[in-house]
Amino acid sequence: MKMVRKLLGHKLIWFALPVILAILAMALFAPWIAPHPPDRVDLSQKLEPPGKSHLLGTDHLGRDILSRLIWGARASMGSVFLIINLIMIFSLVVGCLSGFLGGWVDSLFMRICEVFLTFPTFILAMFLIGVLGTGMFNVILAIFLTHWAWYARIIRGLVLSLRNSEYILASRVAGTRTWKIILRHIVPPVLAQLTILATLDIGHMMLHVSGLSFLGLGIQPPTPEWGVMINDARQYIWTRPELIMYPGIMIFLAVLAFNIPGDILRDSLDPAIQTEGD
Repeated sequence: MKMVRKLLGHKLIWFALPVILAILAMALFAPWIAPHPPDRVDLSQKLEPPGKSHLLGTDHLGRDILSRLIWGARASMGSVFLIINLIMIFSLVVGCLSGFLGGWVDSLFMRICEVFLTFPTFILAMFLIGVLGTGMFNVILAIFLTHWAWYARIIRGLVLSLRNSEYILASRVAGTRTWKIILRHIVPPVLAQLTILATLDIGHMMLHVSGLSFLGLGIQPPTPEWGVMINDARQYIWTRPELIMYPGIMIFLAVLAFNIPGDILRDSLDPAIQTEGD
């Protein structure tokens, strides 16, 4: 409750929350609120300006821009949330086992992490997609593989700081099984920090998904996705610049809106920042 009050007490959250709720509503209710099918081609209505039948106009294939923006929220947000959840689950397991067990388990996991951390994430994601092929599933898999190691290293550090706490040592002396100690005493405090990381990373992941789709390596046409829409509109940048502006604005607003609560949570829960403030 304290964290919720801290969030609601920040002025910027009242900009971020409506934007986040609107984007999530678009993603969840796209089939019911989109005025037209997003993939319906009508060449007789291509590149039409905004009007009554098409509020934001149409693209080069006569598809309704507003409908594709709404459905694009589903593709963008759905893939991002799936990536975040996969990373959180996998890195939590690896980080907890590595930090709590130590020894050869820790050495093995950390050497694997170092291999993944050697390369820039976006470049490595492009390489993996080149190997795996394009498509939404491969984009999700590539971004997951390029980001889990960073999370796992941070979680390992948090677990190391908790491993020698008195209540955990008492649990060991009492004969509590290792997996019970991890679930009861390690996972809950680590999840708080992991929530901050995940919230801050939603915008970053969205840029990865849209960037790969823009380059033609991610989600493929005719699937409505914001990066795909920007790629489709490149050749019309001088004649119909709004075709690029609409999805670009959606990406900008989504990244900004999701970064705001992440920053607030970080300032609220990070002990180092709180100490500096004091």
